[in-house]
Amino acid sequence: MMRKKPIRFGIAALLITGMLAGCGKSDNTTEENSGNTETKQEESYSGTITLAGSTALQPLAEEAANQFMEKYPDVSITVQGGGSGTGVNQVAAGAVQIGNSDVPSAEKLEDKSKAGELIDHKVAGIAFALVVNKDVDVDSLTLQQIQDIFSGKITNWKDVGGKDEKINVINRPASSGTRATFEKTVMKDVKINEAIGTVQDSNGAVEQAINSTPGSISYVAMSYLIGEKKDLKTLKIDGVEPTIENIKTEKYPFWSYEYMITKGEPKDAVRGFIEYVKSKEFAPKVKEMGYIPMSELE
Repeated sequence: MMRKKPIRFGIAALLITGMLAGCGKSDNTTEENSGNTETKQEESYSGTITLAGSTALQPLAEEAANQFMEKYPDVSITVQGGGSGTGVNQVAAGAVQIGNSDVPSAEKLEDKSKAGELIDHKVAGIAFALVVNKDVDVDSLTLQQIQDIFSGKITNWKDVGGKDEKINVINRPASSGTRATFEKTVMKDVKINEAIGTVQDSNGAVEQAINSTPGSISYVAMSYLIGEKKDLKTLKIDGVEPTIENIKTEKYPFWSYEYMITKGEPKDAVRGFIEYVKSKEFAPKVKEMGYIPMSELE
């Protein structure tokens, strides 16, 4: 959990901030254009925002929160994980202002009567990758082979071109949006065999389990593999790597949009924050962190 720069005002400052937040504007700035002076108003935000949900989206949300709070010091943002299902249901209950999810809210909402209250905001795209223990000498799997492994039909790496070694499946929990994307884009109509393997609830836990379990296989967000070196071997799917170009040309199937979900239309700082995540200003950081800017998917 992350919380930075809590708001501390005097009474006078609170009154001024309240007036500014009500209209969503701050100080006027002037610009000269061809001899004319134009008045331009810049947005100003204050208040607190809490986000919860997808651990795949969490790193991007945390980075955006840091930059947004630097830009608007009167805003305090807390980012929590918990999985897409947690994010969707917490925002539906009014416990947080934004629910982060790898899938549309309807796929994780428990109280279907609240479906009409939620709005899904696409903020980025994200690719996912199959990962294996470094001792696995396989570089690519077909969709059929992946389905057979996670359904329990194939249990030894020698049956997919590897050495004679047991396959240890590591899954994500039912609440995981990453798992939901895996089921939708890779497994399709084939059911995951819940009786085999183990379950880990985050990208970090998957990494630890993969590294400590010979012959293991699982899946993580590509954004998790960017930046700090991760000792994880990734697999191609049908010989195709998880790149932006391969996603745009529909050659690589294992990806999804990332959503920030609100209860009703977002206002004030919440609206400003979501717009910032989607903005051209923040897009270079989105790409640097292994996500796909919306400008490249629309």
